[in-house]
Amino acid sequence: MRLTVEGKQLDVGDALREHVRSNLVETAEKYFPNPIEATVVFSKEGGHLFKADISIHVGKGIILQAQHAASDPYPAFDTASDRLAKRLRRYKNKLKDHHKELPEAANTDAAYYTISGGLDDADEVQGDEPAVIAEMATSIQTMSVSDAVMRLDLSDDAALLFRHPTTKRLNMVYRRKDGNIGWVDPKDA
Repeated sequence: MRLTVEGKQLDVGDALREHVRSNLVETAEKYFPNPIEATVVFSKEGGHLFKADISIHVGKGIILQAQHAASDPYPAFDTASDRLAKRLRRYKNKLKDHHKELPEAANTDAAYYTISGGLDDADEVQGDEPAVIAEMATSIQTMSVSDAVMRLDLSDDAALLFRHPTTKRLNMVYRRKDGNIGWVDPKDA
């Protein structure tokens, strides 16, 4: 597994890198024999908190993400890593059987935008619209609603767009403010 450990305006020492490597490799390889890559980014939050953002690419289209903030980088990483391990345990069987259940389907390409509220002085925004910071191509996968909910939970994202295998329409699952998952299945007008 290719592992990247970075610090945003923070020096990450060799001891922390080794702690991350040993813990993350053990956690990922327990459920996936050959994880592809992992990235861990440490940053300072609000002056006294350290935030650990973990992202692991374990297979085709399966990316796990977790984050946690604590007063020290070690417990921040350990808690985020424990969250990943818990998710992997919960979805272990479903992830292994994922490719057997769904027929081979063509993915749809779409534009993926990263939107940020912070702007540089050179950026100008018309009205109340946010600035588009990055754009890249991504694919919209065909999957069942339960698989989409599982992927949303694993990635810790706010929403996931997917193509429903039965109706062939675009659907979306999203994380609601109350902690539940919402499902949008648009009907033809």
